[in-house]
Amino acid sequence: MKSFRKPMAVAVAGLALAVLPATAVAHDGSHPFSNCTEAYENGHANIPETDEHYGKHLDRDEDGIGCDQPPADFVPAGDDDAAGQEGTDLAETGGDSTTLYLAGGGAAVLLAGGGVLYLTARRRNAN
Repeated sequence: MKSFRKPMAVAVAGLALAVLPATAVAHDGSHPFSNCTEAYENGHANIPETDEHYGKHLDRDEDGIGCDQPPADFVPAGDDDAAGQEGTDLAETGGDSTTLYLAGGGAAVLLAGGGVLYLTARRRNAN
C-alpha cells in the first residue's frame, strides 16, 4: 500500500495545480514613488491619498494630495487604457472562450491518470 501513496499524492498535487486559477498582475514600477521628481518623470502629479502611487513622504503640506507642485515643463502620462477598460489593473493573459475547455480537458486527463494509478495499484495488491 505504501507504493500506492506516492503516485496518488503526485496525482492529487497535479490536479490541485490544474484547478487553481492563475492570476496575472500588472505592475508598472515601484509604488509609491520614491520622490516627486520620479513621479513627475513618470507623468504623475496631484496624486490623491487613495492612489497607489501616493505616499505620505510625497505630501509635504499634508493636504491629502502628493506632488501637487509640478514643474512648468510637466507632461502628464497618457491614458493607455482601452476604451471601456478604465480602472482595470489586469494584465493581458491571452485567454479566450476555449480556455475553460482546455482547463477542463486537462483536469479530466489528470483524473483519468489518477484512476489508472489506482487500478494498477489495486491489481498489484491483488496478485
